Amino acid sequence: MTILCILFALLGAASNATGTVLQRKAALVVPRGDAFRFRLLLDMVRQPVWLLGICAVACAAFFQALALIEGPLSLAQPVFILELPFALLIALPVLHRSLPPTGWYAIGCLVAGLALAVAAADPSPGTTHAPMDSWIIAIILCLGAMGLAALLATRLPSGAGRAALLGTAAAVGNALTAALIKSAANTFSEDGFVAFLATWQTYGFIACGIAAVFLLENALQAGPIAASQPALTIGDATVSLVLGIALYSEHIRTGWWFLPQLGGVAVIVISTVYLSRAIPLTREVSG
Repeated sequence: MTILCILFALLGAASNATGTVLQRKAALVVPRGDAFRFRLLLDMVRQPVWLLGICAVACAAFFQALALIEGPLSLAQPVFILELPFALLIALPVLHRSLPPTGWYAIGCLVAGLALAVAAADPSPGTTHAPMDSWIIAIILCLGAMGLAALLATRLPSGAGRAALLGTAAAVGNALTAALIKSAANTFSEDGFVAFLATWQTYGFIACGIAAVFLLENALQAGPIAASQPALTIGDATVSLVLGIALYSEHIRTGWWFLPQLGGVAVIVISTVYLSRAIPLTREVSG
């Protein structure tokens, strides 16, 4: 089950990376403005490349649901950290560029850091569903954090700070969406399609997912990806870990195991920041 969880999460990360690259390309051609733009999604819909990106995101959600059925939230979501190197590897051929050797070292370090952190944490499954009182607290806190980050972003001009805040808001939205998907997917697995349509988590993850996509689009247009991507990548994994423990009673190793976990996280953070800045450092491919 652990192998299947990781496999489906990898497929989801690759699909999400494809969607991110296509959405980023669409975000660069729509009208840019300093205001927080509620019409941005309407502008994006007119871009065929954006629609292809949304199809890739839908595929990612499907693989994510399969991963969350097979394993804990605290295992599946951290694997989505690999979305960043996947996105970079997909974007390079599109831009006809090559990655310098240090970029490949950073990708290797990110993978090694993720493997170290996950192996040291050894996430174990908890329950398949969360109690309603826990859901209420989690939703209030997550939506509050998303709203606060978005509000602060509206007070900043376009740039790195605004992109980072919107990336953080999107990260919290992605983590909450994943938590809701896990519950809805388990309902489908246990009780069938009718029960899946009847549970509120199904409509919750749809609404939360749309909000996260909206925040991500604004983050991609607000400033450099070097600002939004680390917040998105690290924030999603961190909040997902907390939700997995708080909602589904999942467990990770404690005690001295925190040391290699923190070491892995440090490597992930450093590698993520470097890779987020890698596209401006890429070289034009001759011929």
